[in-house]
Amino acid sequence: MRRFETYLTQHLPEVPTFHPIYEDALGAMLLAGGKRFRPMLLLGIVEAYEPMLYEGALPVALAVEMFHTYSLIHDDLPSMDDADLRRGHRTLHKRYDEVTAILAGDALNTDAFLLIAKAPLREDVKIKLVELLARNGGGQGMVLGQAIDCYFENQPLAIDQVKVLHINKTAKLIAASLVMGAVIVRLDKKVQDALYDFGIDLGLLFQIQDDIIDETQSPEEAGKTTGNDTDKNSFVNLLGLEESIKEADDLAKDLQRRFESFDEKLQTALNPLMEQYLYRHK
Repeated sequence: MRRFETYLTQHLPEVPTFHPIYEDALGAMLLAGGKRFRPMLLLGIVEAYEPMLYEGALPVALAVEMFHTYSLIHDDLPSMDDADLRRGHRTLHKRYDEVTAILAGDALNTDAFLLIAKAPLREDVKIKLVELLARNGGGQGMVLGQAIDCYFENQPLAIDQVKVLHINKTAKLIAASLVMGAVIVRLDKKVQDALYDFGIDLGLLFQIQDDIIDETQSPEEAGKTTGNDTDKNSFVNLLGLEESIKEADDLAKDLQRRFESFDEKLQTALNPLMEQYLYRHK
């Protein structure tokens, strides 16, 4: 992913202004690092099937990372999780102030779509990419999940409701990242649908793993505020730690089985991520 990191650092938001901190705030959480999981999914598929399209896909991958980063900035706000640490650094509202964090998140959200619009790809492909990011990241996806999460604090949900919460809040953007890669290289609809379903369960696994990490790791180990889910509808709070680990194990095994049914190019694209993340709760 060095190519993506280089691209990111060379294409941080640039806004000539006399505002003393605005431009720095837009790039701060992008430069703070992170797993880059979503752009890696997208670019892995492009590189495996159509490496000549890799350069054209880079702005789309950055758009997904910008959109994800906006969601983290807002998720950490005092009105939501009120977190102090993200990606091993002070959260944006702690580093600057709450207004700056809100506006930086707003800017990254909107500018993600600008990046896709300007990408050197076919117009019909770009329209589909915009649709996928908006549908899965907006009011029918990630934002809905965040709304459920915040509204039902201190109100235990049923486990099926918790899965709906986290499918929207976390899994849909991961699933969309896979399908966006597939759209760029023009994989057929059947493969796109299989990738989306796979991504939903991969995202659900990611969330269970995050809940386990929140329970078992220090902020220094996790690189973000932990122990912050006491009032949340997390898997650990509902199932307990041992049962959550079992749930993660079962889901990881099912994902491994489905992964092995993919064609060789798709397995090549996703294998490094599967090896790194499938059992990260261990």
